[in-house]
Parts: sequence; C-alpha cells; structure tokens
Amino acid sequence: MPSNSGIFHHELSVIESSKVILTDGTGEIIKPELSALLKEYEKLLKTTRRLVKHNDRSEERLNVLANEAREKNHQLEQLSAQLAKYLSPQVYESIFSGKQKVSLASSRKKLTIFFSDLVGFTQITETLESEDLTAALNYYLDEMSAIALKYGATIDKYIGDAIMIFFGDPETQGVSEDAYRCVSMAIEMRDRLSELTEKWSQYGLQEPFEMRIGINTGYCTVGNFGSENRLDYTVIGAGVNMASRLESAAESGSILLSYDTYNLVKDRIPCVESDRIKLKGISQPARTFRVAERLDDDSLISISADNTLLQARLSALSQDEALALKQELEQALISVANYLDTAG
Repeated sequence: MPSNSGIFHHELSVIESSKVILTDGTGEIIKPELSALLKEYEKLLKTTRRLVKHNDRSEERLNVLANEAREKNHQLEQLSAQLAKYLSPQVYESIFSGKQKVSLASSRKKLTIFFSDLVGFTQITETLESEDLTAALNYYLDEMSAIALKYGATIDKYIGDAIMIFFGDPETQGVSEDAYRCVSMAIEMRDRLSELTEKWSQYGLQEPFEMRIGINTGYCTVGNFGSENRLDYTVIGAGVNMASRLESAAESGSILLSYDTYNLVKDRIPCVESDRIKLKGISQPARTFRVAERLDDDSLISISADNTLLQARLSALSQDEALALKQELEQALISVANYLDTAG
C-alpha cells in the first residue's frame, strides 16, 4: 500500500519551520505558550496521519471485499441460470422474488391439465441407437417446450417421451382463458409436429413422431410435495388422473378434451364430440370431445407420402395462387401416372 506521508508534506514543513522560529538558536524555546500550541498541532497531525493510514487500509480491504462480492455474484448468476432450467419460469420467478416460500405447502385450485406422449415410442426405442434416440427426443421436447412457454404454461415434468403441463398456477388469467390457452398450445404443438415430418429421418427414424394429447379442467391440489430435503412442485388429484386417462385414450395425432374443458373453449375452438369412453379409475363413462383437425376444414387439402407432407388452405390463397396450385398438382398427377406406367 502506498505511503500517505506525501499528502502531509506542507504540514510537516510548517512544524519544522515553526521550531526554528520558536528557538533562539541554542535550542531553547523563547515563547513557551507557542511551544505548547505547536505540540498540540503535532499531536493532531499525528492522529490525522494515523486515521488516514487506517482509512487507506480500510479502503483497500473494501476494494478486496467488493471484488470478492462481484465474483460471488457472478457465480450466483451462473448457478441461478442453471437452476432456472430445472424449474418452470413462473415457479422460478415466484421463488426468487419471494412470492412463494420453499416449504411443504399446497393449495386447491381449478387448473387445466395437459398430458402428451409419442405413439409407439417403445417400439421406436428398439430400432434406434441410444445416441440418435436421445438427440431426436431432446429436439422434440425442445420444440414442444418452446411452444408451451410461449403460451405461459407451467411445465411440470418430462416422463420419458411424455410431457405434463398445467395452466392456472402460479399464474392465472382466469379458468376459461387458462383452458383456451392450453388447447391453443396443444393445437400449435400438433401442427408443429406435422411440420417436422422430414426432420426425423435425419435421426434414423423410419416413421415420423406422432403424438396424442389429453386435456382436462378440474380442481387439483398444487404445491410442493416431498420431504424437507427434496421437494417437487407439482399437481395431484382426480383432475390430473382424468387428463392422463384421456391422453391414453386419444388416437394418434388427436387432442382429446374432457367435457369440462370443452365447455370452456367450445365457443372459440371447433370440436367434435367423440364416443363416451370408460376411463380407468372413473366409474361413469366420460363424454369426450376431439379438437377439430385441420383436415376437418373443407378448404384445406393434405397430401402425404413417406416422410413428405403437403398441406394448403385454399381459403388463404388468392385466385391466381389457387390457379397456380391447380396447375402444379395437375403436372404432379401426370408425373405420377407416367411413373406408374413405366414401373408397370
């Protein structure tokens, strides 16, 4: 640490000059009263120098502590960013903002629960190397999760290829709006998966992924469950079981709703009533409703073959665009006919 004596050079010079003036050349003080004042000044200067020296040391220590604090803060930010990946954004924010205590606590709320899984995933695992399967599954989960977060969903957990999501906690926009956002999210997931048809062949899949979805709205218990040492923020109850059963009963590529969810979204999302189904653990056959697929739209055409999918909504095309599409399709039919004649 640099010396602070230089800042007192003037004061020290004054003291030395004063001593010369106050003596008669023999070293005797000629004005004792001034000598006492000079001694007090020297004492005060000494105290001041000691305080400044102490302050310099304190400032240096504070700088060291400030640097350590910045480093610790940087480490905490990195740790926080890693931790955020294990929690849904809403849960993460509520915990770190202090809105929610990390303790064994729960509450009863009306939520909309979403379950999805990949059809025939067990068979798929038998045909792929684990590295390719992991890459494909992670890509799929990443795409679906991005859509879920877009709609403000709380991602509960991934169970292999299955996804469990709920709306209504820790943030809610009202039961009806939560249900609408959940079903809208499911539709976008379904549509996005169909757009990725050609993607899966890159991972060695012989057939593209197909998903099925079940959604139910009902009262559930949501909160922290587990022990004091290990907590899981999740939702339990009959409403959760109902959504899980609907997902198991759904056909490939379909979104199956309970009557409670259908009743909340029927004015905004077209649905078709399905057969009543007997769900495991539920005594009475349940009314179910299938979200209308894009193929239910008379203005939409769809052509699929192998890993190729062509879809066009005629109502969204201008007359010139529709005419151009017609000409392209006619030419495609001629090419197919010529190929068949040659192959035959």
